[in-house]
Amino acid sequence: MPALKGLDTAAELTRHASALRSQGYDFAMRYYSHNAAKNLSLGEARALSAAGLLIGAVWETAATHASFFSRAQGVADGAAAFNMARATIGQPAGSAIYFAVDYDATEADLEGPVGDYFAGIKMAFAAAADGLSPYGVGVYGSGLCCETLIDRQLASLGWLSQSASFAGSTAYADGARYNLIQKLPVRAAGTGLQLSYDPDASNPDRPHGLFRLSGF
Repeated sequence: MPALKGLDTAAELTRHASALRSQGYDFAMRYYSHNAAKNLSLGEARALSAAGLLIGAVWETAATHASFFSRAQGVADGAAAFNMARATIGQPAGSAIYFAVDYDATEADLEGPVGDYFAGIKMAFAAAADGLSPYGVGVYGSGLCCETLIDRQLASLGWLSQSASFAGSTAYADGARYNLIQKLPVRAAGTGLQLSYDPDASNPDRPHGLFRLSGF
């Protein structure tokens, strides 16, 4: 199975869906958050699915410093993300929701507040689904972050950040231990409009957690 070509963006992609597919894109990573302006909508998910694109979901609010993270925050964010996935989008079982750790987290952070945050996410997922969550938990972050949380079974998929200087990222990329990998941002034309995004790719030898809505 070849690697899939994708992108991630905070921009709404409904009107770009067909053009992106014609340009060879296989998937788009879109947001769940408290900011409706950047969130994936049901109409957008349907348009992406109808165009033949897979969708990836990532939850991110203020995950840029250690003080944001805690078990309580993980429970709250996990519950909100799960509700958006199931109730708003109808995200199918067997796919994943990634959660961002958007800074160079230290080992102490990962063993402490960041690890607690992901434990809270897993608690929220279990509580929302009577102990049997239909969704996997993914992490977006450095190589050290992805590796540590997956080793601790607090996440099952790793999306490697483009920041090669972050701890462990070069070795994680070189060893192809990621499920998804992000590359440096670009600008490209789409349906006559400029679209800012980060390129991504899947690891052909690992699950990716992407989805397409049923019926498309």
